[in-house]
Amino acid sequence: MNNSQRRKAHLIIHSASTAAAGVGAGMAQLPFPDATVLLPIQTAMVIALGKVFHIKLEEGAARALATQFLAQKAGQMTARFLAGKLPVAGNIVNGSTAAAITESYGWMIAREFAEDYEKNSKYNIFLIALELLLNGLRLRYTYRRG
Repeated sequence: MNNSQRRKAHLIIHSASTAAAGVGAGMAQLPFPDATVLLPIQTAMVIALGKVFHIKLEEGAARALATQFLAQKAGQMTARFLAGKLPVAGNIVNGSTAAAITESYGWMIAREFAEDYEKNSKYNIFLIALELLLNGLRLRYTYRRG
């Protein structure tokens, strides 16, 4: 991941984490989990990170990634949901946990996308070098025949 990509990823991930913290803190005393609101935030984050690393994602694919991640974190979310019933302390716990989950998920996705980007870049450089070599051989062969 180069510096430009890291800066962009940092901005995207921290923006999503801040939004998740607000949702988590604001929804602490509501009778349903905040995952329904966190999912669109994390989906948008995944799509934005994909753009940074030139990975095209349909919204459905990004939503599936976020849903899978949220399902893995269901235990933490349940504990956070129960802690959220406590006034003030619950809001703090709920908000900070939502931010931490979103932050860790964002950097995990960014690392995966960066690895894919680097692999594709190396592969593309190889193809360009191969094409130049073949063109050079073709020119040399044409020159000798002519």
